[in-house]
Amino acid sequence: MRRGERKHTDPDLGVLTGRLLFAVQEELFDTLARDGYPDLRPQHGAVLAYLDEEGTRATDLARRSGQHKQVVGKVLDELEALGYVTRQPDPDDRRAKLVVPTERGLAQMSRSDAIVAAIERRHAERVGEDAFDGFKRLFREVVAGQRSWRDG
Repeated sequence: MRRGERKHTDPDLGVLTGRLLFAVQEELFDTLARDGYPDLRPQHGAVLAYLDEEGTRATDLARRSGQHKQVVGKVLDELEALGYVTRQPDPDDRRAKLVVPTERGLAQMSRSDAIVAAIERRHAERVGEDAFDGFKRLFREVVAGQRSWRDG
């Protein structure tokens, strides 16, 4: 069997993870576009998925998302220009900046959370609550193990 066919019929972890990510992103961003957020793209998730309502430092966004600081900085520039976030002085450290969602950003974050929750509910109903909870638990363990590969 050729490699491409094997990846299609018996996908490895990377292919499966990519398929899941892209399918969730497609549904999420298509739904967001219909709901009044047509200017958002999946790349913006590197910030929006990890942003706290009260604000988050860019370095924390990079660490949480696993993206390089430069990538997060570019995404932040775009989101700021689109009106989803602002950069403000961090009250705990005036040398640092907090990325703070605007009202539009907060509304989008709330809607995004609801869309993802609906996606998860649909899968839990399809495979059963216990199976879905077990899948997420195991998937978190696999992700944690993979993210720690550099640590030995």
